[in-house]
Amino acid sequence: MATHDSLINEASLRAHPDGVALALQLPWYRSLWLSAINGFSLSIDGTEVPIENLRLELAGRTYSIPELREHWDTLWYLQDHALLVAGLDAPLEVGTMHEIEITADISIVYMQIKPGMYVPNTVHMTRTLTVTDREGPVATLLVEPTPPPEDRSDLPFDLGLTLYSATAEFAAGLYEFDSLLARVAEAGVGPGVEIVASQMVPSYPEVSDEFAAAWFKAFDKYGFQASCFAANLDMGRRRDADMNEDEEFEFTRILFLGAKRLGFPLVRIQSAKRGLIRRLIPLAEDLELKMAYEIHAPYGPNTPNIVQIREVYDEFGSPLLGFVADFSSTMHSMSPTLLRAVRKMGLDDEAVARMQAIWATDAPMFEQQNEFIGYLQGRGIDPGSLGPLARLAFNMHGHVPVEEWSDIMPQILHVHAKFYDIDDSGEEPAIDYGALVREFVRGGYRGYWSSEWEGHAFADLGEVDPIAMVRKQHDMIARYARQEKGR
Repeated sequence: MATHDSLINEASLRAHPDGVALALQLPWYRSLWLSAINGFSLSIDGTEVPIENLRLELAGRTYSIPELREHWDTLWYLQDHALLVAGLDAPLEVGTMHEIEITADISIVYMQIKPGMYVPNTVHMTRTLTVTDREGPVATLLVEPTPPPEDRSDLPFDLGLTLYSATAEFAAGLYEFDSLLARVAEAGVGPGVEIVASQMVPSYPEVSDEFAAAWFKAFDKYGFQASCFAANLDMGRRRDADMNEDEEFEFTRILFLGAKRLGFPLVRIQSAKRGLIRRLIPLAEDLELKMAYEIHAPYGPNTPNIVQIREVYDEFGSPLLGFVADFSSTMHSMSPTLLRAVRKMGLDDEAVARMQAIWATDAPMFEQQNEFIGYLQGRGIDPGSLGPLARLAFNMHGHVPVEEWSDIMPQILHVHAKFYDIDDSGEEPAIDYGALVREFVRGGYRGYWSSEWEGHAFADLGEVDPIAMVRKQHDMIARYARQEKGR
């Protein structure tokens, strides 16, 4: 299922001697600490199950719902399914159908709004499900045929992808790490490979011997190149207090060591606090790692928070410091893939038009989010029915002018070539890739363009082959680069 609809599926309702259980998929695109879960609520056939009758089972351990916030060092790995067990007066029988209403309240503990406050993610789903005594097939892996790979050595920059592009398939277990890399090689995508560490590494934040062995085996087999190790800083994983600077440094140090172990030349960092950067520079020098802060929608190179980071960089003057340019920042319209998704989730034309009108304003992201949520509530529409999309729609789509990237071009160390769709004419309908290629070729950029298909946040699982989509995007980028080179 998509990120917005990934908590339960048609095979989730399981027989259990204590009553019934729901197999849960983590409703996010990366692994999270159990402390990120604020709570669950569950109703069966219109009757709410008391919180004291609910418990979560994960990796052989059992937790009451209130105590989840205390387990800041226990990772819910993206590919692991947890069981939400509901104690009932009598077990539900296999084969019976029941209306299930479930809400998960989660804090994204690496997306800080202000100290002590983190981006919320509330997922509310209602499904009529049949009790089963076994796991069932949820979706079939879609693999589209791709043309033989072509030589792209003539391009002015290198191409690659982030494995994040296959989030939905990986989270559902349709790909394992090895089989995903095999599919990437088969489709002629690469050579650069980027990972989100908290998504791909089961032993996050550390890199285990087992993961390192699998990594190098695949790279030796397919000739990939490590491009970017995307690190997060889980500042709020202890819910009683944010990380202090010593804790932030130690957490980041572990991630840097993992990046070096896997052969990455660059780490995507998430904090550019002066004190932390001051302590990280000597570590990065020792490990020969570059550090790049990601500029992501709705921000651009000249928005005030990014200007502050540029000033920090100027203070240190280190060649190791730079930016990741994420093309979600420079969109001329909201993605048609998003608009299709919210329509499927029940929004009418008026609501969709209002969402686009709010997005087109220059209001800060949180004001846009709150205005849209207020609009939905005013119409009696539950924002939770959209999962995280009521908020993500505004921080996944920016409208900064393409030309602004030139203002920091020498400091752009890596590119997230974000896209949501490729239409029948071979174009991304919401992002002007011709203008982006022209700006970066003329600006002398020579790093990786790492394709990042984020349509998985909106599309249903099995609807699209993400690796085939990346291949189509590579073909588009190569076409524009050759046109620019030939001028």
